[in-house]
Amino acid sequence: MVLFLAGLSAIPRDLYEAVDIDGASHPIDRFLKVTWPMLGPTTMFVTVTTFITAFKIFDTVAVMTRGGPGGASEVLLYAIYLEGFQYFHMSYAATLTLVFLAFTLVFSVLQTFILDRRVHY
Repeated sequence: MVLFLAGLSAIPRDLYEAVDIDGASHPIDRFLKVTWPMLGPTTMFVTVTTFITAFKIFDTVAVMTRGGPGGASEVLLYAIYLEGFQYFHMSYAATLTLVFLAFTLVFSVLQTFILDRRVHY
């Protein structure tokens, strides 16, 4: 929310005046023509960092469910922890870590390229 508020404060007021002169005086028109496109870089940054943070969930699973009933809530980072520190399969845990890193990197790059097409600086 703070990032979006900062993005909103960076939008020049001249653009709103220009869109009013062009005939888009309705608030929805101003939002769709000025506000949303100018918030494109902020939206892209927030979306990419939110997805990266969502993949890094470990503490909730480790503390609350320990993988859940029958491994139902087990995530990749918890599996890496189990393989490395419970079962002492260090090489397998390192391989899983590289897979996690590669997956996160590929997903972030794809998301950035897809969203970057819609962002106007």
